[in-house]
Amino acid sequence: MILTEEELIQWGHRIGAEVETPVFLGLRGPLGAGKSVLARAVARGAGIAGPLPSPTFNLLFRYEGEGGVEVVHLDLYRLRQPEELWELGWEELGVGQEIVLVEWPERAAGHLPEDRWDIELSVPRGEPSVRVVEVHRVGAPPHLPGFPVSLERS
Repeated sequence: MILTEEELIQWGHRIGAEVETPVFLGLRGPLGAGKSVLARAVARGAGIAGPLPSPTFNLLFRYEGEGGVEVVHLDLYRLRQPEELWELGWEELGVGQEIVLVEWPERAAGHLPEDRWDIELSVPRGEPSVRVVEVHRVGAPPHLPGFPVSLERS
């Protein structure tokens, strides 16, 4: 699916506002592909106001949203080895009313949850104003709002 940045933001808002929790979203793609844009949009949709800095240097930020939803945003780009996940409280993520957004999830190696959405973002060559979005369902996560059910894959 090809989306403009505005459409990506709208989709992210809808996810944040409507997704059942707990849910884990792995955001994949090269630098500049829109992972942080989508993560911020999901957080805004969940009712987070105020600044939403990238967790590139802090690795993890937690935000209290509306209706008891908590948004957990991680950026694993600077992770040196998967064992460092435990220092971030990895084993406690994805419980209760959490929306867990993980940029660079491949750095978690085999520690990703069995039930999750992997969202791959890329910028087509010569078309910097749009993003190619590929969504892959892994296991049995809750439905992803705004995305056609026919595109959900196991």
